[in-house]
Amino acid sequence: MALVPAAGRGLRMGGQIPKQFLSLGGQPILAQSLRVLQASPVIHEIILAVPPAERQYCLDHIVAGGEFGKVTKVVSGGEHRQDSVRHALAEVGKDTEIVLVHDAVRPFLTEDMIRNVVQAAVEHGAAIIALPMRDTVKHVGGGGVIERTVDRRPLWLAQTPQAFRRAWLEEGHHKALLGGVQATDDAHLVELIGKPVVVVEGSGENIKVTRPEDLVIGEAILRSRTTARSAE
Repeated sequence: MALVPAAGRGLRMGGQIPKQFLSLGGQPILAQSLRVLQASPVIHEIILAVPPAERQYCLDHIVAGGEFGKVTKVVSGGEHRQDSVRHALAEVGKDTEIVLVHDAVRPFLTEDMIRNVVQAAVEHGAAIIALPMRDTVKHVGGGGVIERTVDRRPLWLAQTPQAFRRAWLEEGHHKALLGGVQATDDAHLVELIGKPVVVVEGSGENIKVTRPEDLVIGEAILRSRTTARSAE
């Protein structure tokens, strides 16, 4: 089971079109992400959470075409990403053991990422794709003055997909809702209930499209992958 929060407004992109519907490689970013999830033998069902105003558009122009047959439900998202995931999670059956969450605007996930993070969640209960911090990290205080250099060795940059035991994810979202906690990823909510979350190393290509320059980078990644496939 995969949940795809795709209800963001994309304010940092600066346009009127939500970023998940912007074109990348001639198709909406959302469609690029769905294509990988659709092709994965690990994923049997996909639930989308989209802006209420765009729900009918998604049904008519993305789901109805038949390419994404694993998309069984399209629900209205919430004001925040966390709300959208919670709305989608409410549609998951109790017989589902592992739930994968993937941001619609990370279109460069791979089958290996999906398979590896799900396997890690099966073994440990919760896992995320992440990258070890490679740059030197500075702690900066008032006036833009460096106060210290931070040890980067234990620091990782969280990405999606992320996978969890369904019961853990439900408990984390419930506790956050009651406590008024807003997190930027689902792993944080599972951490809050005291459950261990392991990391699975991902790829620097697994970018999140949030700014206009990310579209330029994304097109370059697509060209590189197309060239690599042609050379095989």
